[in-house]
Amino acid sequence: MPSALAIAAHPDDIEFVMAGTLLLLRQAGWDIHYCNLSTGSLGSLELPPPRLARVRRREAQVAARRLGATWHAPIGHDLAIFYDAPTLRRVGAIIRETAPTIILTHSPLDYMEDHTNTSRLTVTAAFARELPGYRTLPSRKAVPGPVTIYHANPHSLSDQLRQPIVSGGFADTTSVHAEKRAALACHESQRGFLDATQGMDSYVKRMDALSREVGKLSGRFRHAEGWRRHLHYGFCGPNDDPLREVLGRKYLVNRRYERGLARFD
Repeated sequence: MPSALAIAAHPDDIEFVMAGTLLLLRQAGWDIHYCNLSTGSLGSLELPPPRLARVRRREAQVAARRLGATWHAPIGHDLAIFYDAPTLRRVGAIIRETAPTIILTHSPLDYMEDHTNTSRLTVTAAFARELPGYRTLPSRKAVPGPVTIYHANPHSLSDQLRQPIVSGGFADTTSVHAEKRAALACHESQRGFLDATQGMDSYVKRMDALSREVGKLSGRFRHAEGWRRHLHYGFCGPNDDPLREVLGRKYLVNRRYERGLARFD
């Protein structure tokens, strides 16, 4: 059974921008894996970090079950996801354990460093997956074979300098949107926090709006998630695009993006 791994920074990040594509892969017979690097320990204005980490752990486990995904425990805390050797070795172990053909992760350009560091860690750890001289923590044997990395849209569809991010491809998540919505709703502890700190006016409704916006940008789908493929060197073949191959009509390649002509319009 082929394997796909979603690696995000915080509990609920996968549900916002990756879960629909994971669900489509599960429907296609793939083994799907769910990993947040952080416990989400600072995502509250009321609960102390240790207690909140326990709450968010339970919520993430319930959400992963709703998605039909294998849950992997976080390895750090909010605002402490750093691109360093110890963290890299731990991410490398997760990638070797799951041996994915597809990895879904954050955009390398995003509004906060936890997201961008997660993206960088994932890319480097995936590169090291088949290097026998690289030691992970815990120790895991190197795994051969191609892996294609896809970067999700940032939440705002723009980078940290307010410049728009254009998707290279779109997954049609319309048929699984209700399941994606239900998984996001499992993160109940975030409802008040996101309203208070980011003005999201219900985080589930914000995800609905983002999903429709990306669907509109596709020009074809009602709900969608946008993706950009990482450069293939050290990972896979130059033309490998397994999301397109597996999802078929439910995946639309942005040809203008691939030719360097895409605009955010």
